Amino acid sequence: MILVTGGLGFIGTHTARALLDLGQSCVLLGRRAVADADVSDLIASEIGSRVFIEQGDVTDLSSLLKVGARYEITGVVHLAAGGWPPSANPIEDARAAVNGLLNVLQAAHDWGVARVGVASTIGVYGGVPLPEDSAASDAAAAMREDVPLPLTSGHAIPASKKISELLADYVAGAAGLEFYNARIAGIWGPLGRPVSRFFGAPQLVHAAVRGTAPDFSELYSPAHAQDSLDLCYAKDCGRALALLQLAPQLNHRTYNVGGGRATTYQHLADALAEVVPGTRIELPEGRNPHGPARDFYLDITRIRQDTGYEPGYDTRRAVADYADWLRAGHER
Repeated sequence: MILVTGGLGFIGTHTARALLDLGQSCVLLGRRAVADADVSDLIASEIGSRVFIEQGDVTDLSSLLKVGARYEITGVVHLAAGGWPPSANPIEDARAAVNGLLNVLQAAHDWGVARVGVASTIGVYGGVPLPEDSAASDAAAAMREDVPLPLTSGHAIPASKKISELLADYVAGAAGLEFYNARIAGIWGPLGRPVSRFFGAPQLVHAAVRGTAPDFSELYSPAHAQDSLDLCYAKDCGRALALLQLAPQLNHRTYNVGGGRATTYQHLADALAEVVPGTRIELPEGRNPHGPARDFYLDITRIRQDTGYEPGYDTRRAVADYADWLRAGHER
C-alpha cells in the first residue's frame, strides 16, 4: 500500500488514480478533515476499498507514525508542501518544510518501505545557463538532471526544494532508504487552480470554455505568443510519479517529470481554437522582452529509460480533455 502525502491535492489525486490503475492501493494523507462528498470523482468509487483517507500533518511525527500502525505501508510519495503557501513567519515556514521531510523519511525508515519519492520542481533550474544544444540560438533547450544548480533561488519554492533534494539525498543514503527526487514541470488539467501565477495555461482553457478573454494579471511574468515552457498534463504527471514508485529498478536519484517538449502560448491558443468553437485568443506577438532570451524544457530520457514513461497527452488532446472536464460542470 502506497502512502501519498498531500494525496487529496491536485497532483496527489492524479497520482493516486494512476497507482490504482496500476493495481495498487493507497493511503491519502491530508491536513484537513475531508467528507466523502469532497473527494474527487476520479477516486471516489475506490474509497474504503482501495483508497483510504487519513487526516494528519507530516510535521507531527506521532500522527504520521500512527498511519503506519493502521496500514502496511510499502512505499511513500511525498507531495505535501510543508511551509507553503508562506505565512508571516518565514522561519516557521522553513522549519515546517524541513521537519515534514525528516518525519516522512523517519517514518519510511521505521516502516521499512521499499522506496520514497519526494516532489521537487522545474524551478530548481532557474538561473542555470542553457545548453547550446540547438541549431537555433533562440530555440528552447533541453535541461538534464545532471546540470549543476546554482545555490541561489529567486522564489521560496525552488529554494525549499533545493534544500529538500540535498537533505533527503543525504539522509536517505545514510539510513539505507531507496529514494528519488521528482523535478516536476508545469502541471495543468482537472483539479488544478483556475489561475496560476507561474504560467497561463489554466487561464487560457478556463477562458475559452467560459467564452471570455483570459486574465493574466496574476502571472509573475506577462504571457507572449512565443514564450514557452514544459507543460505536463496532470494525468501524465500522476502516471509518471506512479511509475517511479513502482519501477523494478531505479538507476538515478533524480528524475525530471514533464512533457519533454516546449509548448508556446500560441500553440495552446491554436489548439483551443480547434477544440472550443468560437475561441479567439489574442496574445502579444513575439517573446516577453523582459524574460530570458531562451526557454527550456525537461529532458525526460532518464524516466523513459527506467520506467517506460511516455507522455500520453499532446497539446491538443490535453486541451480537449481539460475542456470536456470543465464543460461537464467541474469548477476546476
